Amino acid sequence: MTAPLPLPPLHRRPLHDSGPLFSPRPPRRLGESALLRVRVPASYPVDVVALRAVIDGEIRTSRLRCVDEDPTGAWWETELRAENPVVRYRFCLLGPGSEDVPAYAWLTAAGLVPWDVSDATDFRLVVHESAPDWVADAIVYQVFPDRFARSASSPADSEGRPAPADLPGWAVPMRWDEEPAVQGELTARQLFGGDLDGVIEHLDHVASLGADTLYLTPVFPAGSVHRYDASTFDRVDPLLGGDEALVRLSAALHARGMRLLLDLTTNHTGDTHEWFRAAQADPASPEAGFYLFTDHPSSYRSWLDAVPSLPKLDLRSPELRRRLVEGPGSVVARYLREPLRADGWRIDVANMTGRHDDVDVAHDVARSIRATLRALDQDGEPSHWLLAEHGHDASADLAGDGWHGTMNYTGFTRPLWAWLTDPASDLNWLGLPTTIPRLPGQAIARTIVDYGAQLSWSARQHSQNQLASHDTPRTRSVVGTRERQIVAVAALAALPGVPTLFAGDELGARGTTGEHSRTPMPWEAIAAEDPERIDTEVLRATRALLGLRRQEVALRQGGLALLHAADDVLVLARTHPDGDVVVVLARAALDGPLELDLDVLPGISGFEDLHAEGPLEASSRGTVLVLRADGPGAVLLRTRRP
Repeated sequence: MTAPLPLPPLHRRPLHDSGPLFSPRPPRRLGESALLRVRVPASYPVDVVALRAVIDGEIRTSRLRCVDEDPTGAWWETELRAENPVVRYRFCLLGPGSEDVPAYAWLTAAGLVPWDVSDATDFRLVVHESAPDWVADAIVYQVFPDRFARSASSPADSEGRPAPADLPGWAVPMRWDEEPAVQGELTARQLFGGDLDGVIEHLDHVASLGADTLYLTPVFPAGSVHRYDASTFDRVDPLLGGDEALVRLSAALHARGMRLLLDLTTNHTGDTHEWFRAAQADPASPEAGFYLFTDHPSSYRSWLDAVPSLPKLDLRSPELRRRLVEGPGSVVARYLREPLRADGWRIDVANMTGRHDDVDVAHDVARSIRATLRALDQDGEPSHWLLAEHGHDASADLAGDGWHGTMNYTGFTRPLWAWLTDPASDLNWLGLPTTIPRLPGQAIARTIVDYGAQLSWSARQHSQNQLASHDTPRTRSVVGTRERQIVAVAALAALPGVPTLFAGDELGARGTTGEHSRTPMPWEAIAAEDPERIDTEVLRATRALLGLRRQEVALRQGGLALLHAADDVLVLARTHPDGDVVVVLARAALDGPLELDLDVLPGISGFEDLHAEGPLEASSRGTVLVLRADGPGAVLLRTRRP
């Protein structure tokens, strides 16, 4: 039998990441140089640390210099010039080798490997214009407008059902306390009557969670309550209060120092959209070129080629791009300007936009939208966020100057679900023909690290992390218990990316499908802190953990070092020059004490307690962390430096 290749445990391996401790001077423009630092623990003897970069398609190499050394390890440094918009690099470590230290290894964004690997997981210097600075610090709260809140002036009938002056034909009015349908055509028709003024009336609740950015699913008139089948992009749905209500909401948010993210479909419209009606009426019209007719007027491509009510757009049309995404007259630009003043767009099914058969203009569309945003920036600094919905591997779509980030289902939602799922769950695993598997922490860590290594640090930092959304089961229904949900919230607060909370998750709300999860908010129970109707412990923990994210710069902007992974426990650090934060997550009781000497973290002398949830205890002896857990829990600690 072949002996395993030598590798030390995770907490004894050399460290480098793209955060400010190891990459303190990232380049902003072509020609600027970055300072790159590697920390090599004393238990990992090396003779040479070398840089290998790819510039103009060719390999460049250089040796790092050892600039500082202490009993726990050494700092090695070099500089790398950004001669291309994206420069990939990695480090080679050469030394005498030992039983668990390889004589030859590569350090890439996927970790330490004692064999040759492809460039796919190399670190990256990226000088494409980044997302606005505020995005890395943001905490997002997602609202499905119909289910969040009715305003005080919203009309209702004697039984409490919405009674607007013009009730659309598709709508089935519902009482606020009724449960949404689980599946079927009724899911798109149930109207609970939430509106934008109702959102304004409850911004105190949003702010209490630490959130500073409100993400609204579509607000355009449509043929359904989800509004992804827009009938026009020219105005806000009167059912939500119209343009005036969106102006009021935007002003209320900005007065609090908060921001607004809107939702746009660039892949399709509804079949009642004014463009589609014009296209069907006249094959010679400009609008007929907006869609993919196979037999005018009744046969055409649609979303997934399975939903005729969502005809697919043909983004090769210059006129469509002018109206929808390009320039000051476009839909994209209009909602970012006064008086609406949104702060960015989430693009629905961005992975499908501009793609059909042998046509692929997706990246062109992304660049066009980015250019439209750039033209609205103030003082030449980025101010608007461009976020792509993508349900699987988005790495190929995040490599250039298009989308700033994605909804990170692959690198966050899926691994957290698979680690924390209720063992008895029969829920579907995000579209796969299986229930959610219960995987060990080692597998979860590999997914988080390996998928994150496929992205630039900027794309990862500016992507949304969500435990649930309006398209998925609720977090509580996935994990099954309060205790595991709180561990999930701790991961949301701790990992790189923008924490995004779907309204109601903070209450322990349940839902078995995306439609079933679109639950009306129980405002009376929230005001009364009624433990029979809401989980007040999850609400408390969510406020505390996201508040900690707001407090600790390392949790928002720090790099990421994975320090330990076992079946039931994960230990990681968010590295930062102002002090690291060590995060311990346990999904179950540990068999006994776990001891980790974390002197690999540069210059630390010990730990300070920040926050703890559940029966997980952390104590320390100098740099040695001792962990005990009698059940699911989370601990966060700040490192002390001399």
